[in-house]
Amino acid sequence: MENQKDLVKSILLQIAPQLTDAQFNQLLALIPLYQSWNEKINLISRKDMDHFVVHHLLHCISLSKFVHWPAGIKVLDLGTGGGFPAIPLAICFPQVEFTAIDGTGKKILVVNDIIKNLNLPNITALHQRAEDHSGSYTFVVSREVASIDKLISWSRPLISRTQKSSIPNGLYCYKGGNLHGELQLLQKDSYHELYQLSDILPQEYFLDKKIVYVQI
Repeated sequence: MENQKDLVKSILLQIAPQLTDAQFNQLLALIPLYQSWNEKINLISRKDMDHFVVHHLLHCISLSKFVHWPAGIKVLDLGTGGGFPAIPLAICFPQVEFTAIDGTGKKILVVNDIIKNLNLPNITALHQRAEDHSGSYTFVVSREVASIDKLISWSRPLISRTQKSSIPNGLYCYKGGNLHGELQLLQKDSYHELYQLSDILPQEYFLDKKIVYVQI
């Protein structure tokens, strides 16, 4: 077990060397929690569950390589599913207030149970669709939920006009595959940045994985 723990730690520290031992232990605790829940509710495919650390933990916290969020900002995870990326990010950014929403109630049930088990005071999970949610956030994050144009449409009413970060308020979406067509859906005057995860992560899984930031 100690050898496995050291291996997991070395993988996660590739991206987040700033993690404390307490944060690392919280991330590590997610593995048995999701294994247990996955036997009751099909949250994650068996193939992905076998590669949980890379496909979920490392993928989710990869955003921390590109952002340095200050204390006090609010982040919405739109379409969180089983709590990704909100829960790993809430562990990495304890000074940030996260809200995670999803239209599937049984998934939010799992998210709330994991939040309770890990005693994460900086994240709230709600059974709501994006269209029905009201709030004001510095950033919206979303992991492979919908096309960029739809994510922007859902996010725009929820983005605060007040700037609390050096980066303008906006959307971070985790994407895979060829994004040429999706990026063409952006308005011509829309500012965006593209982060290629294979530039910072050596695992084959990340060859086509990207994070897109869109200023809103």
